[in-house]
Amino acid sequence: MENNSLRNIFAVSELRNRVLFTLAVLGVYRVGHWIPTPGVNTAALSELARQLQDTMFGMYDMFSGGNLSRVTIFALGIMPYISASIILQLLTVVWPYLEKLSKEGELGRRKITQYTRYGTIFLSVVQALGIAIFLERQTQVTGGLPLVYNPGLAFRLMTVLTLTTGTCFIMWLGEQITERGVGNGMSLIIFAGIVVGFPRAVIQTIDQIRTGQLGLISMLVLVVVMGLVVAAIIFVERGHRRVTVQYAKRVVGRRMYGGSSTHIPLKVNTGGVIPVIFASSILAFPATIAGMFQGQWALTMTEQLSIGMPLYNLFYVAGIIFFAYFYTAIIFNPDDVAENMRKYGGFVPGIRPGKRTAEYIDQILTRITLAGATYLALVAILPEFLLSGFKVAPIPFVGEWLDTNLPAFFTQGLGVTFFFGGTSLLIVVGVAMDTVQQVESQLIMRHYDGFMKKTRIRGRRA
Repeated sequence: MENNSLRNIFAVSELRNRVLFTLAVLGVYRVGHWIPTPGVNTAALSELARQLQDTMFGMYDMFSGGNLSRVTIFALGIMPYISASIILQLLTVVWPYLEKLSKEGELGRRKITQYTRYGTIFLSVVQALGIAIFLERQTQVTGGLPLVYNPGLAFRLMTVLTLTTGTCFIMWLGEQITERGVGNGMSLIIFAGIVVGFPRAVIQTIDQIRTGQLGLISMLVLVVVMGLVVAAIIFVERGHRRVTVQYAKRVVGRRMYGGSSTHIPLKVNTGGVIPVIFASSILAFPATIAGMFQGQWALTMTEQLSIGMPLYNLFYVAGIIFFAYFYTAIIFNPDDVAENMRKYGGFVPGIRPGKRTAEYIDQILTRITLAGATYLALVAILPEFLLSGFKVAPIPFVGEWLDTNLPAFFTQGLGVTFFFGGTSLLIVVGVAMDTVQQVESQLIMRHYDGFMKKTRIRGRRA
């Protein structure tokens, strides 16, 4: 894009209206941040959020743009919709009815979207009920302030109704952005929730440096890590493996076609940030269910699946790798690519067309997906290292030796008090790159149409 691309955005009326509509909808979403759920003590919630900021609660509060810690009408955010999408995509693979719908074009896609909305409502009700029960059980926090003024059935019903309605409204806002705005609406809503916390994080870091809580060396290490992570994300997101494709010459009538050479770009990170979101959503669901029950097993499950625990890290990394392969298999089918190449006379040099070509592409895709999944897993667990370091599993002798011999910053972290890196940077960088690319495509298309119109006018005058 040229240097005056920002000016060109507002010069094209349709694109300007799309951008302004997107900003207006995101503004409406941020208004919900100041509307609390009825019956909740906001002052006590602030103290509880401060105590839980280094746990999984802090990460999901980041996704919701701070709505979860304030228990606003948008406390659940867009996560129930994402979880419902995961379930529908999993069922599409194993349920023939949904698989048939996915191949019926626009009508099937609308039907699956409708089922996703129903699933979103169901998950919202379950998660909202879990939040209501959790708040009621936290009778007092530091300072002796109650979290719920009047606990009981009425409070639970009101919380379920409020939070479920808020999630449905967010889902509608995201769909409006996708249809009438710029970019993917659901991704932009998550993006807005993350970006809004950056200024507060910068102020907290400055206060840490001023009060001596964060040393100069730790700050320099933090800056270097941030720069390297951002550079690595941009590098990998743009990285791809080129598969050379040669098209044979064909004679149709009196004209000759083909004889050209091109390539198929296979992205290193085909799934984008989706595997990370999928894995985190799945891990949040068991903890939510366990929080609705009392007993030692519920406390043990909640503790083991909390952020920073070895079991959580194991499931998190395994989930990211699994969903990286799963999502890649859904959106990219080597058999279809090989068949289309064969129909148009294309072939990979040294590889037979058809089944052998599909196996060759699948082999390459498997290797680069492993590299992409490993990259996602490493970046996703970065915030834990910055916050409090990695907890060593309680293995006899081995755990004690690691805890004693590992560097202090590895087991204690850098003392950062905000959720930086990992999923947040993946989403911010990925969504920003996709949105800029869509705006650039719109600009190129508009300039191309304008040039063609101008050419026709000059031809008539001549």
